[in-house]
Amino acid sequence: MTEAAPIRRTAEPEVDELITGAFIAVDGDTEFEDGWVAISDGRIRAVGARSDPWPAAALRTDAGGRLVTPGLINAHHHMTQNLTRAYRPAVNGTLFEWLTTLYPLWATLDEEDVYLATYVAAAELLLGGCTTSSDHMYIHPRAHLIDAQVAATTEIGFRFMANRGSMTRSVDDGGLPPREVVQDEQAILADSQRVIETFHDPAPGALTRVALAPCALFAVSEPIMRATADLAEHYDVRLHTHLAEDTDEDDYAIEVYGCRPVEYFERVGWASPRTWVAHYVYGSDEENRRLAAAGVSVTQCPSSNMILAGGSADTVRLRSLGMAVGIGCDGSASADSADLWQETRNAMLLGKYRHGPAAMTARDALDMATRGSAHALGWADELGHLRPGACADLVIWDSSPVAQAGALTDPVEAWLRSGPSRAWRTYVAGRALVADGELQLPDLEDVLHRHRAAAARIQGV
Repeated sequence: MTEAAPIRRTAEPEVDELITGAFIAVDGDTEFEDGWVAISDGRIRAVGARSDPWPAAALRTDAGGRLVTPGLINAHHHMTQNLTRAYRPAVNGTLFEWLTTLYPLWATLDEEDVYLATYVAAAELLLGGCTTSSDHMYIHPRAHLIDAQVAATTEIGFRFMANRGSMTRSVDDGGLPPREVVQDEQAILADSQRVIETFHDPAPGALTRVALAPCALFAVSEPIMRATADLAEHYDVRLHTHLAEDTDEDDYAIEVYGCRPVEYFERVGWASPRTWVAHYVYGSDEENRRLAAAGVSVTQCPSSNMILAGGSADTVRLRSLGMAVGIGCDGSASADSADLWQETRNAMLLGKYRHGPAAMTARDALDMATRGSAHALGWADELGHLRPGACADLVIWDSSPVAQAGALTDPVEAWLRSGPSRAWRTYVAGRALVADGELQLPDLEDVLHRHRAAAARIQGV
């Protein structure tokens, strides 16, 4: 593959940029082996085959035979956790051991820490072809931490769904978190309302939206689950939480609530199309059917689940029930990497490992990381595909010529099988935030320096 420089067209432009010479995966159903895509005003204007007439463009970019896909969408993350990445005392623990080790460190977070962690997370995600990310921010030892996240993503130009998370049950109340990171119910609801009214943009093409996201049944009370669902209904925003991630959660739910996690989830009014859940490893087949019928979406986090050895969602089975399944990185302190390409590959491998070699193709995994995640976030109208009218969030992928040597018949399968692949260009709303494999973020070096100092302080090293 050659790295052809963009060239200017002399004709009167009809579109802002025309990407040519690419294998284009439009939406899981449509592909162009040698195609082009036209971008204008932050939207996909048109997509076509080489034989179709090209629109005149202000800028033409030759993709050099590379693969073009919709931008990958991260449907579950904990961005601030990159401040405790690969923290030695926690690396080999179970989920609950890992949490109880790290909660005291996260209790020291301030606005500067959250800004830096979010900036670094968005930068890392962009390099892995991610153009939109949610973030489950449920640690609130100080006020206005969501504000710091939105400041970072807005500065970068990254598409972001802030999840105003919450915890009410500390160790003193039979929960896991320390008292320093929990809040009372009225404070949570008041700030949830403030965050929605300040940052949620329901308009088409929005860069920032908000969801409400109590952490998990072992960290929040039943009243806050119910009240949060009511608030989300009032403001028409999405709902998110962890569900059925670990067998310890089963034991906890039976002891505290007298039922399994899914039954409790239904009891508090969360089983609706407004909701997507992270992990969802230990649902029974009957519970799977009930949640699918209710319209609940699931996000698989392959690397995190494998690292914590807690099992992984049966995505092949869930998809067969009609459930929308997306992909997430989860927190950097468990997965220790925010690379959606890697998560997409791992999702493919886990599907094959569990159900056989034909059970999960590269196209299935790509569909999860694009349309599946977009559906989970309630954004499937504009994101996760390259049909005309979609947001111009797309990736031109690059792989080593050595790794791709001999891969001649199927660029999509080769993309996940013959990696690693990195973004050559990552576009958000038609703006290239990665170009020629490099982040276009002038403040990145300074942010990384400050991030290192913050991480050292938090970790005590």
